[in-house]
Amino acid sequence: QVQLVESGGGLVQAGGSLRLSCAVSGRTFYSMAWFRQAPGKERDFVASIAFAPASAYSADSVKGRFTISRDYAKNTLYLQMNSLKPEDTAVYYCAATRSSLPKIQTMRAESFDYWGQGTQVTVSS
Repeated sequence: QVQLVESGGGLVQAGGSLRLSCAVSGRTFYSMAWFRQAPGKERDFVASIAFAPASAYSADSVKGRFTISRDYAKNTLYLQMNSLKPEDTAVYYCAATRSSLPKIQTMRAESFDYWGQGTQVTVSS
């Protein structure tokens, strides 16, 4: 049974840092990503990564602040978030697919088959 379990969310002041983790069990996926959803808004792309280190993408809103990475031995996805802003407040979800996706498709939630339950990140001003 495939499971994606996020952890690491919490309350942090603006300018602070958090590291989210997504532990994967059941299989290994080619492409994985982080999305986020604020109250009353659509689920937005944050960052994605595939097997090759060069195949990592991030949204313009988080470039230079967030870093996505994977530990293949632990089958775990990470999102290091620095210089957090109040507008980063959202529920963060990890997503996975067995498919090799071109860049544009990694930014679309519908491209991913498996999702975690989400972890809340709240950034206070």
